[in-house]
Amino acid sequence: MELKRVVVTGLGALTPIGNTVEEYWEGLKNGVSGANPITHFDPTLFKTQFACEIKNFDVNEFIPRQDARKMDLFTQYALVVAEQAVNDSGLNDENINKDKVGVIWGSGIGGLKTFEEEVLNLAANNGNPRFNPFFIPKMIADSASGQISIKYGFRGPNFVTVSACASTNNAIIDAFNYIRLGRMVACVSGGSEAAVTQAGIGGFNALRALSVRNDDYKTASRPYDQDRDGFVLGEGGASVILEEYEHAKARGAKIYCELVGGGISSDAYHITAPHPEGYGAYLSMKDALEDARMEAEEVDYINTHGTSTPLGDPQEVKAIEKLFGEHTYGGLSISSTKSMTGHLLGGAGAVETIACILAMQHQMVPPTINLFNVDETIDSRIDLTPNKAKARKIDVVLSNCFGFGGHNATLIFKKFVE
Repeated sequence: MELKRVVVTGLGALTPIGNTVEEYWEGLKNGVSGANPITHFDPTLFKTQFACEIKNFDVNEFIPRQDARKMDLFTQYALVVAEQAVNDSGLNDENINKDKVGVIWGSGIGGLKTFEEEVLNLAANNGNPRFNPFFIPKMIADSASGQISIKYGFRGPNFVTVSACASTNNAIIDAFNYIRLGRMVACVSGGSEAAVTQAGIGGFNALRALSVRNDDYKTASRPYDQDRDGFVLGEGGASVILEEYEHAKARGAKIYCELVGGGISSDAYHITAPHPEGYGAYLSMKDALEDARMEAEEVDYINTHGTSTPLGDPQEVKAIEKLFGEHTYGGLSISSTKSMTGHLLGGAGAVETIACILAMQHQMVPPTINLFNVDETIDSRIDLTPNKAKARKIDVVLSNCFGFGGHNATLIFKKFVE
C-alpha cells in the first residue's frame, strides 16, 4: 500500500531555558544554560544540588486549581505544551473529525513526585495507610495522554510509550505510523517528565550518573568534553501536532516540515550502559534512513543523544562514524542541546524534536555549550558545533534518543516541499 505523508503543523514547548517555543529558540541560539540550584526540595544532603528546572511557572495560569491538584507535575507539563501545539496548529471542532485524532505521548517515569509524596506520607503516619484518592491516576504514566484526550475530545488511539529516555521518540514513531497507515488524520504527540525530586536526584546519584559539579553548575552539562562527569537532570516537555499531508493541505494549515523516517533498535547488551561500539545506535539510525529512503549524505544536522556521560558520548560518535563514513567529517553538523536543557529523560526527545524543527526553520545549528576540551577519543574533524550556534543550510535533520534497557529510537525530519 502507498503510505501517506506526515507533516508537522503545531509546536509547543516548556523547557528549562524557555516556557514557549519562541523563548526556547532564543535560549538555544544564544547558548543559555538552564542549570540552577534545586528549588523543588532542599538538596543540602545530596551529592548533586542543581538541576535544569522549569522557571517562572504557575500551573494555575493554565489549569484550574481543582483540576491541577489531581495531576502530577509531568501531566501538568503535558497539558500546557499540548495546548500550545494545538493552538499553533489551528485544529478546531470545524476542521477535524475527533474520532480520527489521537494522543500518543512519551514519559520514562511518569508520576515520580506523586509516588514519592505518598510513600513519605505513609512513613510520617507510622504506616497508617492514608492515601490520596488520586494517587494512582496521578502516578501512572498514561494519565498524560488521557488528560489531553479528555480536554480536547480526541477519540483516536491514545496511549503512552515507556522506553526510558527513548520514550518520546518511540511515541512520535508510533504516531507517524498510525497516520501514514491511514488510521488517524492527526495526532498530538510529544513527551514530558518531572523527575527533579528527592528520589530522582538520589537514585541517579546512587548510579553515579549525575554531575556533581555543584561549584560550577552552569557548565556541568558538558557533552563530548574530556572533563564531563555525568548528566544534569532536566524537566519539562514539548509537543508536536503530526498530521496527514492532504488533510493539512485541505484546511490550509501552516506546515513546519515533514517527518519522513523513524528507526528503532535494541542494544541487547546492558541495562544501563550503551553497547561499547554503539551498535544499537548505528542500527537505529540505519533503520531510520532506510525508512526515509535516504542516503546518509543527505543528512545535514544530527541532534545527538549526547548526555554528557563518559560512556554514552563516544559510543554515539562511533555509531555516527560507522554509518555516515566520510560525511561525518565533511558536510555534517552535530550538537547536543542537553548541554543547555539538561536531560529530560523520557521528555528529552520532545524538546529535541522542537530544536531540530527550529534549526531547519532558522537554518541554524544550536550549539553544544560547555565544550572546552574535546574528548581525546573523538576525531577533531567532527563538527560538534562548540559553544556558539552556527548558520548553515539545513534540509534534513536526524534526532537520536537512547534509554536504559538498551532502547534506541531515531527520527528524521526534512524541509517540506509540496
